Amino acid sequence: MDLSIIIPARNEASSLVELIPKIKEKYITAEIIVVNDGSTDNTEAICKKYDVNIIKHPYSLGNGAAIKAGTRIAKGDFILFMDADGQHDPGEIHLLTEKIMEGYSMVVGARNLNDHASFLRRLANSFYNRLASFMTGCQIADLTSGFRIVKASHFRRFLYLLPNGFSYPTTSTMAFFRSGLPVAYVPIVVRQRDGKSHINLIKDGIRFFIIILKVGALFSPMRLFLPISFFLFTTGVFYYAYTFFFYSRLTNMTVMLFLSSIFIFLIGIVSELVSSLHYRGVEEDLSKQEADSIENISDN
Repeated sequence: MDLSIIIPARNEASSLVELIPKIKEKYITAEIIVVNDGSTDNTEAICKKYDVNIIKHPYSLGNGAAIKAGTRIAKGDFILFMDADGQHDPGEIHLLTEKIMEGYSMVVGARNLNDHASFLRRLANSFYNRLASFMTGCQIADLTSGFRIVKASHFRRFLYLLPNGFSYPTTSTMAFFRSGLPVAYVPIVVRQRDGKSHINLIKDGIRFFIIILKVGALFSPMRLFLPISFFLFTTGVFYYAYTFFFYSRLTNMTVMLFLSSIFIFLIGIVSELVSSLHYRGVEEDLSKQEADSIENISDN
């Protein structure tokens, strides 16, 4: 297959020196792009030694920015993303490539929850998966996995949506689901990473909050805001019944619950409209692509 492999790297020279030769041995014709995201080690020298394409950022722009930079120059019809820290086994790339040839637009390597580094991270990823599954109505095995393969033409449609930070897997997954593109998951084994993680507890906490908002905003805002609005409205009804029965009056708290319910409902409607605008042009382009492919099949 016409494959490009993009590897964002920031001070991962110790693992790249083993990772790149393994990939080149198994995928001789694949285009390998290493995005040097402001590394201060000898990442660039290793890339030159093994003759792979390299994009150099003068300073760290973030994992998502590296993904976008690599995607812009990738020539393959399919793009595979993998981490440079040694967690992803090149021997499992074939699991993703074989699956996407079945007609999927994105295939994600799903980690076992026990493979995550800490209890807090396992708990957070479990919550992400459940929330995203509820929002989409589809079973999502691993929302935040960075080991995935996509159809390049489809993925490029969503580049402007991707953040520069670590939540690009969440954004891209929800964008594919929102546009009705088929997504599949295959189980993988994650190995112990080389070196120290670039994520800390404070950043993880902020990332946790941002991902929750992105899941709601990118896919179906009303599925997030409507239950919250309904909960506040129901609470207001019961609280009003309580205060009216015992004190025969309408309290400020009851009014605040009702108003909060209405405001959140209206925010959900506005968010739904904004979300649909994000995908309007994309869906038109994808429809044209699918129509062209049908014409080509008919001509053949």
